[in-house]
Amino acid sequence: MKTRDVEPRLLRGFVAAAEELHFTRAAARLFLAQQALSRDIRRLEQTLGAALFARTTRAVELTADGERLLPLARRVLAAHEELAGAFTAPRALLVDLNTDGPSTGRRVLERARELAPGQELMARFESGLTHAAAEIAAGRLDVSFGYVQGLDPALRAKLAHRPVRYEPLAVLLPEGHPLSARAAVELDALAGETVYAGDGNPRTLEWTGLARELFAGRGIALAPPAPVAVGKEEFRRVMAKTGNPVLVTVDFLDMPGCVKRPLTDPVPLSPLSMVWRKGFGHPGLDALHEAAAGLTAACGWLDVPSGSWRPAALTRGPAGG
Repeated sequence: MKTRDVEPRLLRGFVAAAEELHFTRAAARLFLAQQALSRDIRRLEQTLGAALFARTTRAVELTADGERLLPLARRVLAAHEELAGAFTAPRALLVDLNTDGPSTGRRVLERARELAPGQELMARFESGLTHAAAEIAAGRLDVSFGYVQGLDPALRAKLAHRPVRYEPLAVLLPEGHPLSARAAVELDALAGETVYAGDGNPRTLEWTGLARELFAGRGIALAPPAPVAVGKEEFRRVMAKTGNPVLVTVDFLDMPGCVKRPLTDPVPLSPLSMVWRKGFGHPGLDALHEAAAGLTAACGWLDVPSGSWRPAALTRGPAGG
């Protein structure tokens, strides 16, 4: 192979490794396995006939040839991106936020828009990861957020995901409910209550499954199916009609005639991941990854408070599953 045939992918791997000086971090930045990145670096070194990195058990450093290649590789990649951009304009990235209100997904989306102002990231509101995941697998949607471990395994196998946050759960109560005067509601205090968690809604099977696991053995009944309410006013009207508390996250939008109270003793956590189709790539998705990584680290979203509750799919294995 001649040097004029160097693939941009090999140069991207080299630049990431040169900037990180850590192959594991560089591979994570490129969403590659470390073995794949190491293989690409070896291939580049063979192509150029030069050692680019000096590796020890404790450190990775650029060789003189690596230092010489770095600015050249950056210029080549910049020219390659300019060429690609001159003839292709990425379509809008369709990002499902579940509901049109405050949410972790919205915070990630808004930060990604700041990081990539030239990309069009369009919000969608599919009301449930089960439905959104099927749309992603079919190519009609690009990204969503939710409890990916609660999806059917056959559907989950078509998707990739990154853990973003363990969201504390809360309960939405009608004003005047006996528990509404409390600043927080202990899970045991819900014993004897019938709580709505989307049962009967085929779009939200993962949420209902999480609620069923949380309520098991606590004397909390899962409310029977209710008409699926679309929009804030319809949700409020149906809730007022049934009078049932509703299981929500702490960031759920405020509703007229209702109060939202965090759940405690233990604090139940809903694992939220960013979900996309395996093999899918888009500059807007890259911005979402960067936004999610930054917010997760800055806000401690994957910290697990002592004594909290997570579903068994998470407690059986590593955080994020």
